[in-house]
Amino acid sequence: MDYSVLVPFLQRRPEQVLPYAALVEWTGARRLWQGQSMLMEPFQTLSAVAGAGFRVPTGLGVTLMPLRHPFEAAHLVKTLAMATGESVVAGFGPGAKTFQQSLLGAPYRSQLTAVREYLTIVRGLLDGDVVDVRGEYYSCHAQMGPVMAPPVELGLGVLRPGMARLAGEVADVAVTWLTPAAYLDEVVRPALREGAEKAGRSAPRVTAMVPVALERPGRDVAEFVLASNSGHMQAPHYIDMLGRAGIDFSNLDPKSAGRLMADAGAFVFGDEEQVTKQLDEFRMAGVQEVVLNLTGVCNLYGPKAAMEDLKKILAAVGAERRNSGE
Repeated sequence: MDYSVLVPFLQRRPEQVLPYAALVEWTGARRLWQGQSMLMEPFQTLSAVAGAGFRVPTGLGVTLMPLRHPFEAAHLVKTLAMATGESVVAGFGPGAKTFQQSLLGAPYRSQLTAVREYLTIVRGLLDGDVVDVRGEYYSCHAQMGPVMAPPVELGLGVLRPGMARLAGEVADVAVTWLTPAAYLDEVVRPALREGAEKAGRSAPRVTAMVPVALERPGRDVAEFVLASNSGHMQAPHYIDMLGRAGIDFSNLDPKSAGRLMADAGAFVFGDEEQVTKQLDEFRMAGVQEVVLNLTGVCNLYGPKAAMEDLKKILAAVGAERRNSGE
């Protein structure tokens, strides 16, 4: 199982991301990931980081479909691969219904149909095909010119079985967030296989974004959970996913809810040995890549503390040095 790094804050200058890109370049971390940002656009940030000399594999987990037409999305993905000279995992997702309403005037009546149309167009364009799609939500009649570029894989943000089945049909990578290892093993991966079998293809691999913090004197796991995921814990689609995973905090106060999240495996916390053991549960659940998410540490103690925890975790899992053959 590979370990990768998530930029744990919304940067205001590309220079702020350079230490994390350097960590990926100089250690065994596989890829530098960034989520959707409404400050600096992630495609531009990662291209700027490459221009500063840190050309590393990148991942977008996930960029939100209502922000751009799929032709522009394909163009940005290809541009990022060309700018970095490295592979890109381009993860997409529909976003919350309230976000769709704000940008599109109304939410998608069918989330799955909108996603299917979007990824079909993006894949066709990246493959150099003549795309001729007239969909309910997205249409495209175009072709992108052929160009030499590093490989691009399409990711899909996955929380629940319906989207997992669709990812099995159309995506290369299922990108999950806040999903316990047991839930991935028992719910998500079977749905991925079901969708893949329907489409006659191999199941996509799983990349799990895992919130994590090291235990130190005076640190309370509940504070880390809330600092990194309080917004997600109030979103209907996350509440539904967590409920399916057996995590119901509807009658709990915030701190008790945070502790429940950690106890149930949605947040990884402990000393280096405990964290390593908990992260290995994702490998046993069939996850091919864990993205270390130190957002909670960064929000509470700053980016320096997040970097210190990140280095210790990479060392603990044996990814502190890049293999000589890479």
